[in-house]
Amino acid sequence: MKDTGVMNNPVQIINLPIEFEYYGQMYSICPSLIVYKDELTLVDTGYPGFLDRIEGEILQKGYHPDQLTQIIITHYDDDHIGSLHDFKEKHPAVRIIASEWESKAIAGEVKSERLRQAEQLLEEMDEQQAESGREFIEELKRLRAASVDFLVKDGDHLMDGHCEVLATPGHTTGHISLYFPELKSVITGDAAVVEEGELAIANPQYCINLVQAEQSLRLLKSLDANTYYIYHSGIYLR
Repeated sequence: MKDTGVMNNPVQIINLPIEFEYYGQMYSICPSLIVYKDELTLVDTGYPGFLDRIEGEILQKGYHPDQLTQIIITHYDDDHIGSLHDFKEKHPAVRIIASEWESKAIAGEVKSERLRQAEQLLEEMDEQQAESGREFIEELKRLRAASVDFLVKDGDHLMDGHCEVLATPGHTTGHISLYFPELKSVITGDAAVVEEGELAIANPQYCINLVQAEQSLRLLKSLDANTYYIYHSGIYLR
């Protein structure tokens, strides 16, 4: 039996699975689409060049990209902000939302944590690893900046209070997740992934701060939530 509170809730979260091939292997990412008052909010924008793929998924779900009013960025990484500039260029009225820490890198005002980390790791790599390390660094350097219109912090509320911003640092310092108490749902970004049927830390070897990542995962698990929208794992039901 469905939760009538969820059925009557004015907010809806839609998973947008995007499958793609990379060096002969299949991968997927899962941006989220939030529907509220006939307006759309996209959470994260995929890799560079993914605008058409994401807009195609939005159309398949019965909505139109022209309904986009907001884009929320959980954190700075190439697979989350890669097409942000393209979205802003095509939909100039859309409002970009991010945490204060992440916004500076997104806007190109400071070197991103991920780029600094990649440059440091390159110094420790052997020659075989270094080739892919250098390619990743160049990919990060090619990311196009976009100004952030609205800054959020832990405890802020969006969508007339239906969405609560959670600071979930660790993967990056300014990483945020989005909690919808009435839906008992969370959009986790990269603060979580599913491994062996359980919520786990995403790529712990690349976390900026592993201790914080562990704390953030505990926070997500402690929420009164049964549905997690996870960027690299899709929908997780607890």
